[in-house]
Amino acid sequence: MLVLARRTNESIMIGDDIEIVVIDIKGDQVKLGIKAPKKVTVHRKEIFDEIKQENIAAISTPFKPDTLRDLSDFFKKK
Repeated sequence: MLVLARRTNESIMIGDDIEIVVIDIKGDQVKLGIKAPKKVTVHRKEIFDEIKQENIAAISTPFKPDTLRDLSDFFKKK
């Protein structure tokens, strides 16, 4: 792990197009601004972990051929 010390309004670069800026520091809380291309998704770690678990659960759900037919029928009724 790389550890860097930064002050308010200072930043670090990740590659050529991602910039992390220290916006504010109050007590034990640090506010960061992230400048990144729209194609780069940015999530808090806990949200990222939830998304990852949901994706794993979706993959491990057994596929039933009738599922697509039921879904198709559902949308036909609407």
